[in-house]
Amino acid sequence: MARKPNYSFERQERERAEAKKAEAKAAAKAAKRAAKAAGRAEGDETEPSED
Repeated sequence: MARKPNYSFERQERERAEAKKAEAKAAAKAAKRAAKAAGRAEGDETEPSED
């Protein structure tokens, strides 16, 4: 016998997952912005040369 669908619960779960993904994306964007403000780009491992 198949289970009875619970559409509202499933929608809430999808919305929670979407919000979590958006929060992670915003946090990564904020971290990248903070790194850029500190004077270094994401993935920049070398020191700038002083010519």
